[in-house]
Amino acid sequence: MEATVIRLMKTTALALSALFAVTATSLVATAVHAEEPVTVFAAASLKESAEQAAAAWKAAGGGEVTFSFAGSSALAKQIEEGAPADIFISADLKWMDHLDKAGRVKGDSRVNLLGNRIVLVAPKDSAVTATIAQDFPLSDLLGDERLAMANVDAVPAGTYGKAALQSLGVWDSVQDKVAQAENVRAALLLVSRGEAPLGIVYETDAKVDPGVKIVDRFPEASHPAIIYPAALTTDGKNSRAAEFLAYLQGADAHAIFTAAGFTVLAKTN
Repeated sequence: MEATVIRLMKTTALALSALFAVTATSLVATAVHAEEPVTVFAAASLKESAEQAAAAWKAAGGGEVTFSFAGSSALAKQIEEGAPADIFISADLKWMDHLDKAGRVKGDSRVNLLGNRIVLVAPKDSAVTATIAQDFPLSDLLGDERLAMANVDAVPAGTYGKAALQSLGVWDSVQDKVAQAENVRAALLLVSRGEAPLGIVYETDAKVDPGVKIVDRFPEASHPAIIYPAALTTDGKNSRAAEFLAYLQGADAHAIFTAAGFTVLAKTN
């Protein structure tokens, strides 16, 4: 009888140990899952301001945010192929529309977040001057050198720049002089390093690189409106992604974006 009782006690103890182990493992897994960062795929031009907004959100009680910055076209294609993003922020409507039609973003979460301007930049020590207007002599300013631009057929900064040059009647004279980069920050770097005498980038890009100066701004009427839409992805798993997207529409984030030179389009939450 005593041996039976001892065996029962040992069996019960083992069962309780197993239960506690399973419970502890479950709790750890839940905690790890809860601490997973919100993953944001964002246009390269948003790098500094988006990171500042994420840091401010975390300081205010939010969670961790990780970013993948690149050209909007490349990011959209990655999301379409199943890349694990919770939020997508594009530098134009085209690539957001593309994902929306493909069912890869939640249409009811879409918001036009920000606006921007495109500018002509030169290395900081350049003596070049120009007034951007119809038929301005951009080809003469370049001479035998190159005009740095993001990919003019896919990357928003490049498509906006091409549209502006076409509208102003100078595209045909410079199209063979364009050095195309994979994204706007790569185009900016070509100018900052002195590898190109002129480039077309966003005004906000020029403000973060001390190696360049703004020669002039392109007339807003010369190209489609520059709009940065944001949305939750359909396959996003992080429950806090909606909170961060809402934070980006709030007053604290707006102050960060405005200081960086963006125009705030979304209404303050």
